[in-house]
Amino acid sequence: MNTRLESDSVGTREVPSEAYYGVQSMRAGENFSITGTGMNPAFLRNLALIKKAAAITNCSAGELDRDKAKAIEEAADEVIRGDFSDSFIVDAVQGGAGTSANMNMNEVIANRANELLGGRKGTYDRVHPNDHVNMAQSTNDVVPTAGKMTVLDLMKPLIDELIRLEKALSEKSVEFDDVIKMGRTQLQDAVPMRLGQTFHAYAAMVRRDRKRLENTEKEMLSVNLGGTAIGSAINTSLGYLNGIVPCLAKISGLPLRQAEDLFDATENLDGFVAVSGALKTCATDLSKMCNDLRLLSSGPKTGLGEIALPAKQNGSSIMPGKVNPVIPEVVTQVAFLVIGHDTTITMAAEAGQLELNAFEPVLFYNLFESEIAMKGAVTTLIDNCITGITANRERCRTLLESSAGIATALNPYIGYRKAAEIAKKSVRENRSVREIVLSEKIMTDAQLDRILDPYALTGAGTAGRAAM
Repeated sequence: MNTRLESDSVGTREVPSEAYYGVQSMRAGENFSITGTGMNPAFLRNLALIKKAAAITNCSAGELDRDKAKAIEEAADEVIRGDFSDSFIVDAVQGGAGTSANMNMNEVIANRANELLGGRKGTYDRVHPNDHVNMAQSTNDVVPTAGKMTVLDLMKPLIDELIRLEKALSEKSVEFDDVIKMGRTQLQDAVPMRLGQTFHAYAAMVRRDRKRLENTEKEMLSVNLGGTAIGSAINTSLGYLNGIVPCLAKISGLPLRQAEDLFDATENLDGFVAVSGALKTCATDLSKMCNDLRLLSSGPKTGLGEIALPAKQNGSSIMPGKVNPVIPEVVTQVAFLVIGHDTTITMAAEAGQLELNAFEPVLFYNLFESEIAMKGAVTTLIDNCITGITANRERCRTLLESSAGIATALNPYIGYRKAAEIAKKSVRENRSVREIVLSEKIMTDAQLDRILDPYALTGAGTAGRAAM
């Protein structure tokens, strides 16, 4: 393999001659063989966008030669397009607060810019990774800004899927509005309800989770770019400091704004904790719903069996014909992943010291994965489960009529004590509440028809019915 010599403050190393990365990236690749996972492609695109914006702004401020700026812009555009993906060799989890990620980008863009200006890779005689590509920047403002932009990029498809899930659940609430069933509390018979109300409640929950996530997006729009090392904006010109965020906002299409306190925005990562917390809450809610779906579809003959989930694949290698609720199961597993990631993100944010948090790489690795996994889980939940759910109407009716729970409706007419006696007798003698009330001549058929009308018992004035 042909090599070239490159030097840094640690020493001199041979680098593959055709590589667009340089000596600092190569050292990081050797030092951080951690997860085997490269940096997120959206994160790399956003790093390149920042480099492009910096070149434009430094040129406008009179700090960077126009030819160099144009070469950096063109090289950054190629990276944004997806070129040179094999040149980003640093692991997603790395020491140094993201310096290796920043330098990997600086070296790739510098080497490509040198080529564009007629030079050779590794010479850096026309465009230098630090002096030109990284001009007026620090890892400490570049990496958090790229992280926030990536959170926003990955959040949009997740929110779009949550909107779709809310719609699918709302449609099921209408479809199942006439299905009367027994509601349960603490897994015991409670009072009647409509299956549509169950799904309407799920839709309301998802809507709330979506809004929670949308609210956290606002924090991600405030970035510390321009603050350089610790927030003091050292090594920046006034033109760059005032112009970099508006320029990045323009070329990225995101309504970014520069943080009011750059010191605060550089050292504190609580905004990411808020995003992770909202993701955790959403994951918890979706897992609870999926637990319900598994219970309601249990059986199909010996469980509740009130609904049927679409059969997606064989459920056993030994039991013929068995079909398992694999889609709700995988959503719950994603919830476990997100909840675990939230703990890591919380600890990473807490571990920052003084003017910088060095643990952003592991925070981003977990946060990006949470967003990606959640989006995938919601997509499969909609397409492979929710839209295909059917109601077992007769089973719901049979369980309702055999339950002693409807005795609750008698309370206003015969009192709690007498209603409790009837409920206990119903369970003990395996007779319906209606049968016992009639046999003891407590009420007439007409009275019971009015009082025990299942649809009326589901709450004609509830918000659930009004919304449907």
